[in-house]
Amino acid sequence: MSQSTMETAASAGLADVDPAAERHDGIGDFDDRLHNALAQERLAGNLTRFQQSWRAARGAAFADAPFDALRAELKAAKTNVTADLDRFLDQFQDAAEGAGATVHRAANAAEANRIIRDLAVARGVTLVAKSKSMVSEEIELNHALGDSDIAAVETDLGEWIVQQRGERPSHMVMPAVHLSRQEVGQVVGDALDREVSRDDIGEQVRAARGAIRETFFRAGMGVTGANALIAETGTVMMATNEGNGRLCASVPPVHVVLAGIEKLVPTFEDAMTQLRLLARSGTGQRITTYTTFMTGPAPGHELHIVLLDNGRRAMAARPEFEEALHCIRCAACANVCPPYREVGGHVFGYIYTGAIGLVVTPFLNGLDAGAGPQSLCLSCNACEMVCPVGIPLPRQILDVRQMVVERKGLSPVKRVVLGAYSRPKTSDLLLKIGRRMQRPITHGSRFVRARNAPILRRQTRWRSLPALADRPLHVRIPAGRALAPFAPIVPNRAAGMTVALFPGCMTDQLYPDQGEAVVTVLRRLGVAVALPAGLHCCGLPAYNSGDIRHAKWMARQTIRTLERCEADWVVSGSASCTATMLQDYAHLFRHELAWARRAAALSRRVIDFTSFLDRVAALPDGSLADGPRQTLAYHDSCQGMNALGLRPEPRRILRDVLGHDVRDLREPICCGFGGSFSFQYPEVARRLMVSKLDDAEATGAPLLVTDNQGCIMHLRGGCDAEHRPLAVRHLAELVAERIEGYVARRADG
Repeated sequence: MSQSTMETAASAGLADVDPAAERHDGIGDFDDRLHNALAQERLAGNLTRFQQSWRAARGAAFADAPFDALRAELKAAKTNVTADLDRFLDQFQDAAEGAGATVHRAANAAEANRIIRDLAVARGVTLVAKSKSMVSEEIELNHALGDSDIAAVETDLGEWIVQQRGERPSHMVMPAVHLSRQEVGQVVGDALDREVSRDDIGEQVRAARGAIRETFFRAGMGVTGANALIAETGTVMMATNEGNGRLCASVPPVHVVLAGIEKLVPTFEDAMTQLRLLARSGTGQRITTYTTFMTGPAPGHELHIVLLDNGRRAMAARPEFEEALHCIRCAACANVCPPYREVGGHVFGYIYTGAIGLVVTPFLNGLDAGAGPQSLCLSCNACEMVCPVGIPLPRQILDVRQMVVERKGLSPVKRVVLGAYSRPKTSDLLLKIGRRMQRPITHGSRFVRARNAPILRRQTRWRSLPALADRPLHVRIPAGRALAPFAPIVPNRAAGMTVALFPGCMTDQLYPDQGEAVVTVLRRLGVAVALPAGLHCCGLPAYNSGDIRHAKWMARQTIRTLERCEADWVVSGSASCTATMLQDYAHLFRHELAWARRAAALSRRVIDFTSFLDRVAALPDGSLADGPRQTLAYHDSCQGMNALGLRPEPRRILRDVLGHDVRDLREPICCGFGGSFSFQYPEVARRLMVSKLDDAEATGAPLLVTDNQGCIMHLRGGCDAEHRPLAVRHLAELVAERIEGYVARRADG
């Protein structure tokens, strides 16, 4: 690659990938990997059981550790490092070399491989014992050593298993988590050329470790990673559960530590904070079995520390991605990721898997390597909730998606749909045409059930699609003037206020009855309600697709329209629209100061319907409990729970205010909608939907309630297609029914 080309790549903030290095990746085309993963019957089951058990173990492990406080402490330490990276690198190098180690700095993968290979060749090493190191996977060290006739043997049990299979790790902490015990038994037996139990895990472990053990004593070099590099003392911290890391570091005469420069922490105290978070987040343990601190080489041994950049400085130079360097590689983001559990790490990632892999891959391995996997993110925000350093992973993945769209463009379908939808008059005309065209398909029903239609069948065989409402909300409710309030049905703090309703596209066009329910509740609480004239779309569909140009168009129109409306609050029955206006606009307009200020001013008035009832109206417990008691299950929408932080609020409204019997689902996980995700990846979306519906039916409740129209569309459509006797409704509908029942009883009385 020419110097000018390298400079261009660096200025773009993406990895300078040597095409020759790709001959060893063995990773295949993204579409092929996805197809193969979906065809593996055991894969999703293995990963689902793992995620469920991990979630329980993590919850127990953090019972005696203040997660939020520890996360804030570690984030502050990591922020200090990225803000002054060179100073901490120099401090670490001076301290480490003062203790007898040799520190090497590698700008890229090729340079790191050359350093390690040259060390091995100069010392006549022909066998290398490797402890677990994702950085070695990143630079393809095993292949680089193999090109010089140096054998590298993985000594971590999971790494050894995937090495025997010719695979990469599918998980950053548990490389073989995608395999069942039967599959592992087959691998071990084949590798040792003898029969090994397919069910006895203990026998499998003993057999594999027996084969690995001799490697430590025959190897001329040991290679390990590092969980932290302590700048103040030049100490390497390594956390493992098998003890193989200590053997790799102490038995061979030459020890090489390979670590990314982001592993730096300023002090021992910071390293202790990381330890308290690492095992709890990674494996659900309070602490790993072995925690090793190495300051300088053991007597008679050599210690070489290779510090790798390979795109990390480019990330540090971009404010949008700087926080990704805080990652401690616990893989908690993968452990809560819904698509990951269905397709596994070999699809949902490139070298690094999970949400963090989608962010770092363009910088470490090039944008082409990350373009396919990033599209599997459905923006559920679960990863950010469990990240022990609070990395805004969902936002960063959307920034990567924007980079992909800028480089490769949108798909033709998305380009046409989003372009048309960004223009209110055009989209309104197309929707009117759609209402007429759907009649032969819907036959007057609320669903499109074209199971065998050539274009629709991939979407409708497993989920009926909603029919467009005959009369959208903006036709049913006059726009531009406030609807007068009624006398408050119950005492509440919102009485006398004026609210601007932001219904959202799906409410307006698909579920206007839900919008009317919101209006009914607000007016019966003594609130004047206005539907501002000219409202269209908040811009979320375009933003989630990486189409920033159209997202900004729609966001600006939303801000202008709501600025003209004099109201105490802007209320939406859509958790997704609320989160977009509250959180996404700030990032969308981060480079446009005037619009950022206007977005911030708007955000101070925006609130979701559930929070309005709970915090603003502050409906008293039992105030609407006089009526039929229903048994229901509550589904936490991703935007409601993870973006807006709603968890007790909807349950208080339903259980304490309305008096219903509310049952929780087993797992607070995405239903699989994800906007356009469910249309792009229907096989994955269907699996998540079925799991959610099975979970709901297992509660014994005949009714499933949520706060998001996307979830309602997805789950109602699944119930219809699978003939499930489960009703799916919006929380506002239940509140409105109870209030109207009050009104009717009073009128009769």
